[in-house]
Amino acid sequence: MAAATLVLVMLVVTVGVAVAMAEGGKLWQGYYEQSCPRAEQIVKHYVERHVPHAPSVAATLIRTHFHDCFVRGCDASVLLNATTGGGEAEKDATPNLTLRGFAFLDRVKALLEQECPGVVSCADILALASRDAVGVIGGPFWRVPTGRRDGRVSIKQEALDQIPAPTMNFTDLLTSFRAKGLDLADLVWLSGNNSHQLPSI
Repeated sequence: MAAATLVLVMLVVTVGVAVAMAEGGKLWQGYYEQSCPRAEQIVKHYVERHVPHAPSVAATLIRTHFHDCFVRGCDASVLLNATTGGGEAEKDATPNLTLRGFAFLDRVKALLEQECPGVVSCADILALASRDAVGVIGGPFWRVPTGRRDGRVSIKQEALDQIPAPTMNFTDLLTSFRAKGLDLADLVWLSGNNSHQLPSI
């Protein structure tokens, strides 16, 4: 697995923990055990069946998950489309124009809707699929607490303002990370050997 993908994995794990803490512990392992017992199995099965044929999907999902979590928390707002008569969505912001994997996630969502209509959030699907895809390509496993709620607001300017840019200096990057409950160690994990520049995320 590429070094850039590995540091992204570490960041996503850290962001997920920070978001769980910020939400007062509302996320937990096995959130869907009663309401949709096969939810995580369905996600994993689909990922294991399809990612080997397109391994780059793993990096794509991790990148999408990272961009989602950095704006409004891990609420799948990056998956929303702009509405008629409304402003542009996060998906329309320059850092997100190269995101892929939306159709992949839609197919997983469709399977879960057949199994348990209206139960499993897109935010949890993205978190679980990202983790499972990394595992398929030989990356690390990490626990994913579930119970996220899907956001209903997606604003292009928020993505432009909040997603760290590769042109940021060290002070700006650290300020950006601290605003999300992250610290210097998290910044170092992400920046790696790129002279305080973010990898291609």
